[in-house]
Amino acid sequence: MSSSGEPTARILVVDDEHSILDAVSTALRYEQFDVATASTGRSALDAARTAPVDLVVLDVMLPDLDGFEVARRLRAEGITTPILFLTAKSGLDDKARAFELGADDYVAKPFSLAEIVMRVHAILRRTSTAASAGNPTVLRFADVAMDVEAHLVWRGEVPIPLTATEFRLLHLFLLNPGRVLSKSMILEHVWDYDFDGDSNILETYVSYLRRKLGQHGGPLIHTVRLVGYVLRDQPES
Repeated sequence: MSSSGEPTARILVVDDEHSILDAVSTALRYEQFDVATASTGRSALDAARTAPVDLVVLDVMLPDLDGFEVARRLRAEGITTPILFLTAKSGLDDKARAFELGADDYVAKPFSLAEIVMRVHAILRRTSTAASAGNPTVLRFADVAMDVEAHLVWRGEVPIPLTATEFRLLHLFLLNPGRVLSKSMILEHVWDYDFDGDSNILETYVSYLRRKLGQHGGPLIHTVRLVGYVLRDQPES
């Protein structure tokens, strides 16, 4: 068990700066995590493919494949392991790209080790909660079905590939069909904290989820102005 009471998790830390790699790894090992390391994009891919990990802490600027390309390849191979990006790039375009590739969180350098530890615990906590919430194994709404244990989603007969965060977001909607969910409630249940007040992340992920579901049917997630969002088969007239 870790110091927070969570089961010991295996974490892959990827950074080409030895001082950062050593500092982050040491801080996570102090929290009793099982930590593996890599210093290039290709070695990170090899490590993630060889031994399952619970979380990847991934630097963007790597000497061969950058972190974005590593994330893209992992997702293309069906590996949905949560990803926490570390980067010196903090522009909105870079954040949007990270989240579009399936990032679960994004921390700009310079950062404190305490912040990294906090965010790692938060990602693992919400991932664990989603897996063991005691909810029905299969959730259904309209023509959407979600197998919670297998981490699979279909619309009709078509499988819908979702990132870990998109899956948690849809899971929350499927548990509350027809109920208007406020933005603050969604942030609390899906992200565990408010990303330093950056609520744009919620709109971004709702947009991604709508787009993926909308490729195979009509709209299901609707905006309730000034309030939040609702899962509904038809918009209100």
